[in-house]
Amino acid sequence: MMENVLLQGDGKEGFTWKSLGNIKKGRGALGEEMPVLVYRLMQYTLLEVLTKAHGKDQANEYFRQAGYLAGLEFAKNVLDLKADFGTFVANLQKKLRELKIGILRMEVYDEATGEIVLTVGEDLDCSGLPITGETVCYYDEGLISGILEAYTGKIYNVREIDCWANGDRVCRFRGEIQ
Repeated sequence: MMENVLLQGDGKEGFTWKSLGNIKKGRGALGEEMPVLVYRLMQYTLLEVLTKAHGKDQANEYFRQAGYLAGLEFAKNVLDLKADFGTFVANLQKKLRELKIGILRMEVYDEATGEIVLTVGEDLDCSGLPITGETVCYYDEGLISGILEAYTGKIYNVREIDCWANGDRVCRFRGEIQ
């Protein structure tokens, strides 16, 4: 009987990077890339189902939690967590652009407090959405939080303060150590 890759380990481990499988081997003809449309179709229909089942606030929190887990695993498996901060940020910018997640720009980093403000242009989650007057990048909040925690060893609370869906042309996030 084949093991379910989403339930690997002793049941406590849950999702890990290896759960993603061998994409190159499994998608030999189609390759590793897919249109943003398909990603958003999965993301926003899942958010709709979670919202109907658990309410908007809880659904958004589930997306933050999923993003956080993804950020931890992404950082541990794709980034050099021992690099100095400048090199770490440069590597993160490069990877986010290579993977077509977005164009990262660091605006503020206060070494004393750990406060960080960054923008993501052409954000995978929302760039091009209609203006709704709200921030919508809950998954990104978690993703950034997980990445920062993996690098610093400190727990970050990250919230989006500007969003394409608010009429901005970049998504801006503020992170603070809890």
